[in-house]
Order: sequence, then structure tokens, then C-alpha cells
Amino acid sequence: MTSVSGGAGELRRSPAAVAPGERGATRIADRVVAKIAEQAAREALGVLPPDAAPPHATVVVHRDAAHVRVHLDLAYPCDIGARCREVRRRVVERVGALVGMQVPEVAVRVERLHLAAAHGAAHGRTP
Repeated sequence: MTSVSGGAGELRRSPAAVAPGERGATRIADRVVAKIAEQAAREALGVLPPDAAPPHATVVVHRDAAHVRVHLDLAYPCDIGARCREVRRRVVERVGALVGMQVPEVAVRVERLHLAAAHGAAHGRTP
């Protein structure tokens, strides 16, 4: 009978037996984190006015931290501060849960306010 060579035996080692420096690393692309942030912003905002653009996010990942900037449109009138707070909270929650990154910064930029049709008509305005 022939014996098993050292090379074949090494292939059968369990992952726990491999030293951390030999395992490699997983890098999650900035654009992947941006897509997660955009989806989280959509979830936080709920229904938007028909002519509103969907949220857009840009992300810079540095080690295990993601710095996020979200651009969005909101209906008006609304509590802008509360809506932005909810977007920040949801982005931090979803990015942390899905990719395991800390999110020390979420900058929310409101690009446009869309006048609600009922509010505008009540004040003699047309959209």
C-alpha cells in the first residue's frame, strides 16, 4: 500500500486548523455597501412622491468602517429632521447587520422637496 503524501493531507485540514494569516481576507466593495445603504434609505422613507428620485448613496470604506452619504428627495410638508434621523438609523442598522461594518458617519443631503398635491391645492399652488 502507498502512504498519503503530506500535500494531500494538508488539503483535508479543517478551516479551524489554518492559521488566520493564511486564510486570506474578504473585502467588500464600496459600491456593494452603497447599494445596501440605498435600500435601507428606501425602507426608512416608505412611499415617496411619484416624481421623486430614489435615494442615492456614496460610500467610502476604510478598514471596517463605512462613511456614507445619502442623497434623497422628500415630500413636503414633513418633519425633515425626523425623516433624516430615521434614514441614518436604518442605514447604520442594515450595513452593520449585512456586512458587519461600523458606520460612524451618515450624511443625509435632501436634494429636493416635493410639494404634496393636496397641500399645494389648498394654498392655491400648482405643482
